[in-house]
Amino acid sequence: MEVRAEISYPTGSADDAFAMAVDKEFRVAVCQATAAVAHRVDIDLGADGGATVTVERTVPADVPDVVRSFVGQTITVVQTEAWGPRRPDGSRVADLRIAVKGQPATMKGTQTLEPAGTGTRQLIRGDLTVSIPFIGKRIEPELAKAIVAAASKEQQTGRAWLAAR
Repeated sequence: MEVRAEISYPTGSADDAFAMAVDKEFRVAVCQATAAVAHRVDIDLGADGGATVTVERTVPADVPDVVRSFVGQTITVVQTEAWGPRRPDGSRVADLRIAVKGQPATMKGTQTLEPAGTGTRQLIRGDLTVSIPFIGKRIEPELAKAIVAAASKEQQTGRAWLAAR
């Protein structure tokens, strides 16, 4: 299933948005905003100006009962972003991987930070797959909603973060 989300920040610099994306305190704030009951954040800055960001968070399973019967009361999501170096136009692209720990659910895609008028746009695109015979296709839309909702919380947290800087 295709998943798409867009985040906008009121900063004209994708560099500011990237600096925020690789700030451990910001990532912890996003985990808290998404009601994570546990989290771990690892950030490795690359010599080429890129970075690898790994966020593992355990969140309440706010999903229909049919899905909860498979995943339990909480879901542990591992999100890995492998950011490349800054491009000449100021944009950046990351390979994005999201996996639900202990479940056959993954999303593979990209994240792009790019200047957009007087702000910055973050585009999230990916293919979500739940490999459970017969019901995987019923679970995918619920997980897609959760990914889009998390992006919305990240946008709210990011806007407040940037306004405070």
